[in-house]
Amino acid sequence: MSIAETKELRRGWTTGACATAAAKAAYAALLTGRFPDPVEITLPKGGTASFVLTRHTVSAEEASATITKDAGDDPDVTHGALITSTVRLLPKGEGVRFKAGQGVGTVTLPGLPIPPGEPAINPVPRQMMTTAIGEIATLHDAPSDVEIEISIEGGAALALKTMNPRLGIVEGLSVLGTTGIVRPFSCASWIASIHRGVDVARALGLTHVAGATGSSSEDAVRARYDLQEAAYLDMGDFAGGLLKYLRSHPVEKLTLAGGFAKFSKLAQGEMDLHSARSSVDFAFLQDLLKECDAPAAMISAAGSANTAKEVLDRSLQAGLGLSDALARRTKRSVLKILKDAPVSVEILITDREGNVLGECGFDSEA
Repeated sequence: MSIAETKELRRGWTTGACATAAAKAAYAALLTGRFPDPVEITLPKGGTASFVLTRHTVSAEEASATITKDAGDDPDVTHGALITSTVRLLPKGEGVRFKAGQGVGTVTLPGLPIPPGEPAINPVPRQMMTTAIGEIATLHDAPSDVEIEISIEGGAALALKTMNPRLGIVEGLSVLGTTGIVRPFSCASWIASIHRGVDVARALGLTHVAGATGSSSEDAVRARYDLQEAAYLDMGDFAGGLLKYLRSHPVEKLTLAGGFAKFSKLAQGEMDLHSARSSVDFAFLQDLLKECDAPAAMISAAGSANTAKEVLDRSLQAGLGLSDALARRTKRSVLKILKDAPVSVEILITDREGNVLGECGFDSEA
């Protein structure tokens, strides 16, 4: 293994932490005319972090500070984004108000931690900023009644690469973060978005949702059903993140769609379907072939196949219903993960063009 492969991945900072640092610096400048640079903030779970300002301006009415987000080694679409907080004084007793500036979204659907009509600034970042404003107010014996407007340069375009449109967050990104720290490849933010998607679907009263491993498998669901956009949950490889949440937050009907290889892993009980974190068991595929009465030579060859697709292609050439068999096994595994949750399940096995190769319907036996 190379040094590069064993090197510890570098942590970064959440959008919420960057916005908090910018707001703290801006309020200090509004009161004193001077920007602390670097500016230090307290993190929600203890400890501190310091941020260097990228740019700043101050006038008699408002002050703005900008921080360039460093997401560390995490593949975050907001890495390198310019996060700006503009602070303005409010009348005494108003407290801290939040405003969505350019590139920050607005919530339009119920079910999220922030109600419709509010800027998409999550509760923990709001509390972080409120605390930071309070620290500056105490230091300078000043009121803590301010408006904080947060902007993210290019945020509206970046948001199209996230799950925000499906969650009903329009015209920009969300200001997120529960610890202030981005832990590389933790996948926590993706799973949290899946959970929020379920929350939105339930709040809208939807009775049928769909999780797909990718765009082509999602297209197969769209071709079959006319579901609201909020019904499509960006499951990706995180089947466990969706299914375990549905155990305690059930929706009446669930369609899962995915490719043969990924659902082979789900059928085996794997809940993270990424190729780096789980693998296909070819002995399992041999067992499926036996269930389909495949020739002995095909069953034997599957044990030394290079890919699941190779096994699938041979079965298709032979006219075997291998994908239907896999769909049944996958449904059995999914129901086991869901335990006794009142969720009816349908499984679709798809190819890369979005064609359905096999299925196990809502009323079919697993």
